[in-house]
Amino acid sequence: MKRTLRWAIVGLMLVVVTLLAGNHPLATAQDMGAKPGAKTTGYASKKPIYGGACKTCPWGAMAEIVKSAMEFYGYDIQICYVCAGGPREARMVAGAMKAGPPRPAANLPPTPDGPIDFGSTTPHFLWWAYQGVHDFAKDPEGPRKDLRLVANIQEPTYLITAVRADSAITDLHQILEKRMPVQIMASTGIGGLVTTSILDYFGLTKEKMKGLGGDLRTETGPENRKGLDVVIGFASLTNAPEYNMWYETSQKYDLRYIELPKDLRTKLEKEFDMEEVNIPVGLLRGIDKPILTAARTGNAVYGRTDMPDDFAYTLAKALDEHQDLLQWSHMNFSYNWRTVWKAFGVPLHPGAARYYKEKGYMK
Repeated sequence: MKRTLRWAIVGLMLVVVTLLAGNHPLATAQDMGAKPGAKTTGYASKKPIYGGACKTCPWGAMAEIVKSAMEFYGYDIQICYVCAGGPREARMVAGAMKAGPPRPAANLPPTPDGPIDFGSTTPHFLWWAYQGVHDFAKDPEGPRKDLRLVANIQEPTYLITAVRADSAITDLHQILEKRMPVQIMASTGIGGLVTTSILDYFGLTKEKMKGLGGDLRTETGPENRKGLDVVIGFASLTNAPEYNMWYETSQKYDLRYIELPKDLRTKLEKEFDMEEVNIPVGLLRGIDKPILTAARTGNAVYGRTDMPDDFAYTLAKALDEHQDLLQWSHMNFSYNWRTVWKAFGVPLHPGAARYYKEKGYMK
């Protein structure tokens, strides 16, 4: 009897010790020493929230790579897959906006609960947000001077204009001059200011095209890709929502690709921080010779001045040491040590700068 009692006492003590150690499945965060109401996301918990986009979107694809790379260093990055939408992503990161309560959205994983700590965007949006220009010019917050770059991964996209191969169009000015009732699809989503500038240059509006018996569509979904005569927008041969219209149109139609006028290209390059390059032969079906165009590159991983130096250092290191992850994305990502620490005039986070200096990438 005494022996049975003694073993019962020992068993009870083991249960108590296990609970206090936090190893029992019923143990709570408070049992393990956490204060009531303690955050379960953020840098301190090694679960910072990343403002990304859908899994097939460029910023979402980069989010997946960052998550995988940081797992080697003990971090569990929480991805918000619905924290994009053009310049909205930069606004959300800059303002440490709350990602929202866990909820399903468009068949994506639940949204993490808490403020966004860092994220991805184009270096152009990052630079414009930092200056408070273009898409951010009318924001009451003004320039977001607390933004800091960690890494800029190469991701080229080309501005392309194409017409049906059997069309008489050799210059988009002819559409209004010859009163052509054509069907135009011009992407005004990501990079919409650039496409809008092209339409303005040629005087093309929805009202004018309707008056000619044609149309101007600015949405690029499958329902808007029928009966097209002219296609305008950024292109990259990837199945991302921003570019996949070219998958279909370049296969469905025989296209002839038009070089934009030199003065327009110069305007776009100067005003929107783009560069002049050749569209590579074979990028899309029908491109059989180099075509000069304005282009941009970059997928910027960035945060704010409140990002801990050690985290920024580790993030820069992770993306460098695990460059192999880039090749397995559906995006055209590549790492260039000469440019990874540059995004126009956006300041580099001091933690990231320490890593790049140690590696000799920057002086």
